[in-house]
Amino acid sequence: MNKLNVLYEDNHIIVVVKPYNVLSQGDSTKDISIMDMVKDYLKKKYNKPGNVYLGLVHRLDRPVGGVMVFAKTSKAASRLCASFNRHEIKKQYLAIVHGKMNSKGKFVDNIGKDSDGNAFISENGKEAILEYEVLNYDKENDCSLVSIDLKTGRHHQIRIQFASRGHYLLGDQRYGVQDNMQIALFAYKLEFVHPVTKKCLSFCVYPEKKDYWTIFTL
Repeated sequence: MNKLNVLYEDNHIIVVVKPYNVLSQGDSTKDISIMDMVKDYLKKKYNKPGNVYLGLVHRLDRPVGGVMVFAKTSKAASRLCASFNRHEIKKQYLAIVHGKMNSKGKFVDNIGKDSDGNAFISENGKEAILEYEVLNYDKENDCSLVSIDLKTGRHHQIRIQFASRGHYLLGDQRYGVQDNMQIALFAYKLEFVHPVTKKCLSFCVYPEKKDYWTIFTL
């Protein structure tokens, strides 16, 4: 099991870094999830023999690593969920995409999902909005490092919105080119108002310098 990277913890919430290729929540595969890891951490730290309450308030795709917040009480969970639904929580990602892009931009699409879990642009889908800024371009590898401000949290939103415009994420085995490399997408910044204390919290973590992340200096 991966060692849990805890960024912050109090009586109401816990903020951690989800490793790559770890589920946000358990599924039919029975593979380890970040929820399992956090619950195990809390059980051992506080010597709790029974089940530990942990509220899942948002998710990251299995291949994607980055900052996540969990609720340790039902009150914190309901308030955080409401904040996410009102788009009050700032979620920012780093990605490396194929090709050269305009320095800044905004994508607005409707995204649907098929029975196999694939996302696609569809007039009948749910509205998906993101804004991006290009931080650097590497001519040798013909790829751009972008910072993404995710306004909505649709299924595979970042991946399909960039891929649909010819700028697939490097390492994206589903919507890009199958190269057996780790997807270059990382949830590096999370900002929100604490559900109980009302203090503004901000967390920033950069991806480990490996795979495609070696192309750029972060």
